[in-house]
Amino acid sequence: MKTAAWERRPFAECVPELVAAARGDVKASLVIQNVRLVNVVSGEILPGMSVAVKDARIVYVGQDVSHTIGDDTKIVDAGGKYAAPGLLDGHCHIESTQMTATEFARAVLPLGTTGGFFDAHEISNVLGLEGLRFMLEEARSTPLAAYMQVASCVPSTHPGLETTGAFIGPEEVAEALSWGDDMIGLGEVMNFPGVVYGDEKMIGEIQATLRAGKHADGHFTWKSDDWRLPVYAASGVNGDHECVTAQDVIERVRLGMYAKMRQGSAWHDVAATIKAHTEGGIDTRRMLLVTDDRSSESLMNEGHMNFVVRHAISQGVKPVTAFQMATINTAERFGVSRDIGAIVPGAFADIILLDGNLADVHVVMTIAAGRIVAENGRMTAEWERYDIPAEACRTVKLGRKLQAEDFVIGAPIDEGKAEIRAIAVVENHVETIERRVRVDVVNGIVQLNPAEDLCKMAVFERHGKGGGHAAGVLAGIGFKKPAAIAMTVAHDSHNLTVIGNDDELMARAGNRVADMQGGVVMLTEDGIAEFPLTVGGIMSNEPFETVARQSEGISQALIHAGCPLNNAFMTLSLLALVVIPEIRLSDKGLVKITSEGIDIVPLFTGQ
Repeated sequence: MKTAAWERRPFAECVPELVAAARGDVKASLVIQNVRLVNVVSGEILPGMSVAVKDARIVYVGQDVSHTIGDDTKIVDAGGKYAAPGLLDGHCHIESTQMTATEFARAVLPLGTTGGFFDAHEISNVLGLEGLRFMLEEARSTPLAAYMQVASCVPSTHPGLETTGAFIGPEEVAEALSWGDDMIGLGEVMNFPGVVYGDEKMIGEIQATLRAGKHADGHFTWKSDDWRLPVYAASGVNGDHECVTAQDVIERVRLGMYAKMRQGSAWHDVAATIKAHTEGGIDTRRMLLVTDDRSSESLMNEGHMNFVVRHAISQGVKPVTAFQMATINTAERFGVSRDIGAIVPGAFADIILLDGNLADVHVVMTIAAGRIVAENGRMTAEWERYDIPAEACRTVKLGRKLQAEDFVIGAPIDEGKAEIRAIAVVENHVETIERRVRVDVVNGIVQLNPAEDLCKMAVFERHGKGGGHAAGVLAGIGFKKPAAIAMTVAHDSHNLTVIGNDDELMARAGNRVADMQGGVVMLTEDGIAEFPLTVGGIMSNEPFETVARQSEGISQALIHAGCPLNNAFMTLSLLALVVIPEIRLSDKGLVKITSEGIDIVPLFTGQ
């Protein structure tokens, strides 16, 4: 499904030439000699090995591959470096990096990531199948072994709780899964209550996936000992990244599911979840390492899957086991281990060379589809840039200018104290907590006390579907001065979200984002930081380095305003995601998820 430059032909079509090249009758295009082979199939490290490659696939692995070398064979002497399969991300949203697939590839290939399983439900919530289609086509133009999932939750739950830019149901799922073998399955099924209680749309989407012979991913946030987890597993959903404790991992593996352990920019779950293996002794075959969401600045400053593997090793996992959790386990979960995930004959030649101690995961060369694409942390390969469709850059349809009055919160009383439900953030975790807070009311208007670390949040529908909005209160943001941040990155409906403690600044920030056709604006009395995201209002078409610099500018502006949260922007961007406990805000109102389900609740208690 690739372009000519990065063609990844189906295995069956390649068999005659692979066998001929393995015999030596046809010579290899690339040979890597003198490696310590990280064999993730057998769990061994084999010294003195060599690997022969013909075009995009491996043809021979052994101590002596001299019979495959010809006059035109490119030879790489690894000098005893480790050779491991290219790293695979088992659950990732490219859009969360705020980069297009092209720039994402440029960012992660030098870090050793050669493929992944990408759930494009962010752009799908904005543009529907058209957005998914261009993401798939752009990914195909890169060296990555990029497998796409069709978004299961557009919207993330039933439409009465939020407004999205599109709708995807069973018919759309079936259509998208027909686009090619690299449409690998159904993306995370976040409406898990819908699955458990037989929602027709959700069950239909899973059935369409299973009929196509593809895989359904999960997102289950009720507790792991809840009686409904086996019900969820019975639907055919057999992989889940919402594991935050070791017991979450254990219960999913026991049910035959694949447990995905996440280390994103703001979600730090590996240290706790990996104990299912290091302390609980659970077999790791169905344990995967994933990123879920990583910002461009995190990619630049920390890394991608190389960072996650290194972190897992630091938690007591044997290096080869950690590599398995980011290669062969991932490939087996999606049924593509014949093509990727191991350095074996017939597989695609996605190989990384590592220097020093294996536990350091120091990648010095990346080979993708049989070609050297990066060395010593820098891309060495180039490819033609994909043209983003013009309609993908005109998606902010606010319909009006925001005013300071839009952020006024009216109370059910004229004077005195009123109790409200505030959304309290939890640093480095996706969940929030409902906090009951008493606030002052003057002339029927809520007055927030800055000393109590409270600020406002408002969500405005921006897809041109009515322009509704709702407001609420946040706790734990930490602004020490008048400040506002506005953004069209607001998972998953990606409506315009504005957070702040000054109504005028909030209106100005929101209007600036609308004028830019999407992005992030951080505004204080001291100045402004801007991060334009014109592609769907959630991605930039600028180079990786520019995106990382602008993302970091927003982070620094948040810190300057007093926000103490690690990777604060990513945490704030999830405050409108109504399927994650405990309480969120959408354009329809305050949404609460409990053990009984999801519903809108009043801002003021007692109503």
